[in-house]
Amino acid sequence: MGGGDVAGERRSRQSAWRERANDLLSSPKDPYGWCLVAVTSLCLRRECRRRKEIPAWCLVAGVVLITGCSTGGIGHALARAFAAESCLVVATARSLSSMADLGGDPSSFFLHQLDVLSDESVQTVVSTVLQKFGRIDVVVNNAGVQCVGPLAELPLSQLESTFNTNVFGSLRLIQAVVPHMASRKKGKIVNTGSVTVLGPGPWSGAYTASKAALHALTDTLRLELGPFGIDVINVVPGAVRSNIGNSAIANYSQMPETKLYKQYEEAIRARAYFSQGPKSMPSEEFAKRTVAAVLKKNPPAWFTLGPYSTIMAIMHHLPLCIKDFLLRKAMKC
Repeated sequence: MGGGDVAGERRSRQSAWRERANDLLSSPKDPYGWCLVAVTSLCLRRECRRRKEIPAWCLVAGVVLITGCSTGGIGHALARAFAAESCLVVATARSLSSMADLGGDPSSFFLHQLDVLSDESVQTVVSTVLQKFGRIDVVVNNAGVQCVGPLAELPLSQLESTFNTNVFGSLRLIQAVVPHMASRKKGKIVNTGSVTVLGPGPWSGAYTASKAALHALTDTLRLELGPFGIDVINVVPGAVRSNIGNSAIANYSQMPETKLYKQYEEAIRARAYFSQGPKSMPSEEFAKRTVAAVLKKNPPAWFTLGPYSTIMAIMHHLPLCIKDFLLRKAMKC
């Protein structure tokens, strides 16, 4: 028998083992299922050890694909928090060097470059993960961009770029992974929203509008994907420490100088760092509590955490005249 035939037979045998184990795991009524899974897992581990490969589907908590995992951001903290819960984390970002510190633990992290604006890039990541690990249990759409500036003078290209990343980038990945999750009748999709949606204010209209669109998509997806056993969770951070302010200012500094709002320049720049004050929640704490909620058997449809979460929830129900007064005062408008 040639080398190719042997390798093909081995792959076929491993595939059959995986399918059998997944069938058993999805059949809680089988009293012998867990024993057989243990035996199957042992056989596959022995087979894979020759190739120095650990099958991620054997992990208790599963495979988690996260976008936007650059160091200093919420996605990076989420990656570490999921790994701490025995998940195998597929950490992605536009640049591998931006999350290089995660590369030192291949048993917990698999790093892959991903541009959520590219159909080809998204399809490549999803197919690579499925081929290597056999499943995707959780997808976390964390990649996003902040955009500050008055809407009346904001370049439309900036508005489009914000929506392309925050809205269409998330939906692009969802559409790529849903067929796999639907075929397994299980999976979790986590979208990262924002408390600013509950009380839209000045200077961040593009960002808030994009997150409002994502909130609406999340609510719709939760209803549409429920029949296929897929949970859709809207994670709504309050003031959580990250590098979002620095990136927002870097982006704003490249825009044309404003004409009508020069007197508000300081307030506009301050808006970029509004969520990054001394009372902001550390991203590690936010990530730990978020992961605990997501990994529940019945995760919440809406999960919000961090300073301003309660205040914004209350503001959402206030009369517009009061809401406008408070936002004008807070944002110096």
